[in-house]
Amino acid sequence: MRHQKKTLKLGRTAEHRKALLANQVCSLIEHQRIKTTLAKAKAVRPLAEKMVTLGKNGSLHARRTALAVLRQKNAVKKLFDDIAPRSADRNGGYTRIVKLGARKSDSAPVAFIEWVDAPLVIEEPAAEEKGKKTKGKKPAADSETKSDRKSKKSDEK
Repeated sequence: MRHQKKTLKLGRTAEHRKALLANQVCSLIEHQRIKTTLAKAKAVRPLAEKMVTLGKNGSLHARRTALAVLRQKNAVKKLFDDIAPRSADRNGGYTRIVKLGARKSDSAPVAFIEWVDAPLVIEEPAAEEKGKKTKGKKPAADSETKSDRKSKKSDEK
């Protein structure tokens, strides 16, 4: 019976799982929002919230404990300097999981995990929209025809 065993194993060994979750939390700290499977998001949430609680404490011991778990100095610095002060007046519930539906390749449920107190991020248009070309029009540099190029070459000789 699995009574009171709330660790999500994620099909990994204990060391692999610890490393995966630490990396996910570091990515969450760095990018403010990450897209992952729903199971991983649910496994990351408790660890991320414990790290914010350590950040709110702010002591040297708390910083060293966070560094022992996350193993990335820049992530711990950002956690203690930026993320924890934003959540100072909040008593838990620092993260939000937003379900996105099924992934196309393997139908795994996918979700965003993000900070509740994160500043609003305006996403830029996708790369395809930025590089769209107008149909039927060529840029001015490429507008010369083959015969124009041949005449230029004959003029140079």
